[in-house]
Amino acid sequence: MKVTVSRKAHFNAAHRLYRKDWSMEQNDAVFGKCNNPNFHGHNYELIVSVTGEIDPETGYVIDVKILSDLIKEHIENAFDHKNLNLDVPEFAELNPTAENIVVVIWNKLRKHIDADKDLEVVLYETPRNFVTYKG
Repeated sequence: MKVTVSRKAHFNAAHRLYRKDWSMEQNDAVFGKCNNPNFHGHNYELIVSVTGEIDPETGYVIDVKILSDLIKEHIENAFDHKNLNLDVPEFAELNPTAENIVVVIWNKLRKHIDADKDLEVVLYETPRNFVTYKG
């Protein structure tokens, strides 16, 4: 029997959507106000879900405290109150769209979750705009 365990978290970060190899006009046409050269910020909300078999000894799929600590160490500490473009190495050459951010988060967490468990990350950039990545 498979069960999904989820943990909510959040971080605040600034970013700018643009491509260095495009003109300012092309960046403005594609990314609009998100191409502000002075950046802009979001209060990101995150839901990390782990699905797997219940351990018969502990009754857990994953200890929520362990999941919480992984999110804090690898995501919140790395992204919170940062400029994603300038402060987070993964985005030095990768446009920090919500789609790219959710994949980076998933990849950072995946290596710390047992291989027999599924991982899903939902990232809310705004209360109405969100992306989901399952690997």
